Amino acid sequence: MTAPPYPPDPAPNAIGYPFSYWQTIISQYANSDILTTLIGDFNTNVDQTRNFDLFYDLIFNVATAQGYGLDVWGRIVGVTRTLQVASVRYFGFEEQAGTTDPFGQSPFYSGQPITDNYQLSDDAFRVLIYAKALANISDGSIASINQILLNLFPGRGNAYVTDGLDMTMTYTFTFTLSDVELAIVSQSGVLPKPVGVAASVVQI
Repeated sequence: MTAPPYPPDPAPNAIGYPFSYWQTIISQYANSDILTTLIGDFNTNVDQTRNFDLFYDLIFNVATAQGYGLDVWGRIVGVTRTLQVASVRYFGFEEQAGTTDPFGQSPFYSGQPITDNYQLSDDAFRVLIYAKALANISDGSIASINQILLNLFPGRGNAYVTDGLDMTMTYTFTFTLSDVELAIVSQSGVLPKPVGVAASVVQI
C-alpha cells in the first residue's frame, strides 16, 4: 500500500497561521480521490486566510490601512479626516492668523459661509492619526509638542512652541502653512493646549 501524494505544507500566511486540510483527513480515506477532492474544494471555497490578510493590511495595521480602516483609527484616537478650510479671506485682526487680511486688502465679512469641507488623503490622514496618538499619550511638555510638530511637518522648516509665561503659548512656523495645514493646526485638536491657556499661531 503506497502513501497518498500529500501536497507540501503551506508556508505561513501574512499573519503567521499555516493550515493544511490534509491534517484533518484520517489515513483510511487519504487515497480516496473523491473525498480528498471534495475536502480540497471545500477548503478552497471557505478558506478565510485571504480575508484575514486583507483585514490586517487594510484595517488593523495603521501603517498600511486605507479608506475605512483609517476612518476607524481616526475614531479611536479622536480625529477626523474632514476639515473646514477657509475658502475666502476677509478683513480681520492679527490674532486670527491665517484666515484674514489687514485693512485695505480684503472685504468685510458679509455673513456668507467662509469654509468648505476638505477631505484629507489617506497619507495625510495617517500622519494626523500618528500625531494625535502621540498627543494622547503626551505629557504636554514643550519637548513633546515640538516632537508632534516635527512629525506633522517633516522637512518643511522649523516649527516650535513657546511659553509666554502669562497663560499664553505660541506655535511658530518658519514656513508658510497652506489652508489645509492651518486647519490641521487650528481645528484638528492634535496640538495639546492646557485648559485656560490661549494659543496663537505665528508664521514667519
